[in-house]
Amino acid sequence: MNFISLKATRLSLASALVCAALGVGLSSPALAATSYKIGVNGMVCSFCAQGIEKRLSAMPQTAAVFIDLKQRIVAMELKPGATVDEQLIKKEIIDSGYDVTQIERVGQSVKEIQQSLKSKP
Repeated sequence: MNFISLKATRLSLASALVCAALGVGLSSPALAATSYKIGVNGMVCSFCAQGIEKRLSAMPQTAAVFIDLKQRIVAMELKPGATVDEQLIKKEIIDSGYDVTQIERVGQSVKEIQQSLKSKP
């Protein structure tokens, strides 16, 4: 076994031990990305989306943002370990000139949310 394989094995073992101590599995949602799916009214064009994306991306907790104009959904993924008050997210969108109809915390990445939205008719 070479050094890289040994190091990877130690990291996998360490991850498994931490997960066991926390009572979660390695594929548990507790280890998944923390994101928000936000319903937004008033977005009608790419300029609208760009304004919201710019404001949310400027927040220090933000890792990624995706906007689906057709379904009026904004997806915002947090950086690992980051937290944010939902009211702050709502304020940023409202201050951009749009209405928040729903905000939901989900254990998916923005990429996963984007894929699930694309599969809807």
